[in-house]
Amino acid sequence: MVPVSHQQPAARHPRLPVPWPEPGRLVGVDVARALAVFGMFAVHLGVTSLGALDGPVAETAHELMRGRSSALFAFLAGVSLSLLSGRQTPLHGEPLHRVRVKILVRAALLAVIGVFADLLDTSVAIILVYYAGYFLLALPLLRLGAAALAAVAAGVALLGPQLSFLLRAALGDPGSPPASITGVGDFLLNGYYPACTFMAFVVAGMAVGRLDLRSTAVRGALAGVGAVLVLLGQGLSWLLLYPLGAVDRIAAVFVPAYFGTAAGSVSPEGWAVLRVAAEEEIASRHGTVPTDTPAWLLVASPHSGTTFEIVGAVGAALLVLVACLVAADLLRWGVYPLAAAGSMALTCYVGHLVVLAALGDPTGDAPPWMWEIFVTGALLFAAVWRARRGRGPLERLLGSAADLAVRGSGPRPSDGPPSPGAAPTEPSDPQ
Repeated sequence: MVPVSHQQPAARHPRLPVPWPEPGRLVGVDVARALAVFGMFAVHLGVTSLGALDGPVAETAHELMRGRSSALFAFLAGVSLSLLSGRQTPLHGEPLHRVRVKILVRAALLAVIGVFADLLDTSVAIILVYYAGYFLLALPLLRLGAAALAAVAAGVALLGPQLSFLLRAALGDPGSPPASITGVGDFLLNGYYPACTFMAFVVAGMAVGRLDLRSTAVRGALAGVGAVLVLLGQGLSWLLLYPLGAVDRIAAVFVPAYFGTAAGSVSPEGWAVLRVAAEEEIASRHGTVPTDTPAWLLVASPHSGTTFEIVGAVGAALLVLVACLVAADLLRWGVYPLAAAGSMALTCYVGHLVVLAALGDPTGDAPPWMWEIFVTGALLFAAVWRARRGRGPLERLLGSAADLAVRGSGPRPSDGPPSPGAAPTEPSDPQ
């Protein structure tokens, strides 16, 4: 932490560099957020954009970032909500009311920005409108502590995908989701980032944000839990699909399309073809799985929206967060460019969409080194802007609008005073 200065505030001298890090800010959270955004850059640009990597290595790196980057982004949104609403001690009364007003305003503006991003007409599935919806769903949970939030996250992870499967089977699975939200059904069940899956990431992040993330013991416990979750999510899914044969139940779905006959008449060679088709379909999911066989619920591929994917992705998010918190403590100024980019993740995310649109939307098949160019540009912009101006342009817009709304909302006497031990004020800029 930077010691408190006895000089006049930097706000009176706009030409002076903005102090970094801000007192009390968890720089590692910003670093993790930058990694999440840069991971989404890679997913949108495609494997070919990774110029520093080649062949199978690039494909493996891309696969690791696919799905897990957006899950990490949502997980860190949950962490930010808890940091904004009292950290280890949830706010109550008037302070909580002010936080809720801020979150509502931020959600509304995020939705507007998301609509604008959709109008850029790129082939990217924009997460921002979903993000705004997650904030609204999280409002009733702001009073909860870490244990209760963890229980809610576990409940969503265990029940959400199964409930989604049953509802979509009953209502008729719409197939491939639209890139933009076209209704409440897309947000809750059918979209690229359905709330039935992604709220597990958000609420899990809220639970983590209620812990003392500066504690070495807490970090060690989170890393251990993360490793166990990755092994459970990925390992148990693999065991069920391959040694126990669930992949054959998925492969059987493709029999009519490939052979037009009953499954019993397919040759061993034919089953090999069907398994390849099943594996390709498993790897290409976007938000949900089909409803033609319950065996789909056993996969753990990115964006499949199953319990196994959620468990593995939460575990990966925990490992990334702990690694970033430790790196920020050890390297300090060495993580400044990443932390600056993470502190203005919304600006970087929207900025890369604007650049994609200006370049003619090279998503999925960008030329080599394009990812490195995007990342370098974001780091340079964020580092300079953070040093000279502080919060990113869009972050400043959201923060100023939220602060204005809080000042205009006035006190709510019916809420009474805050509960003992609650933080007297909330941060003006959530992480």
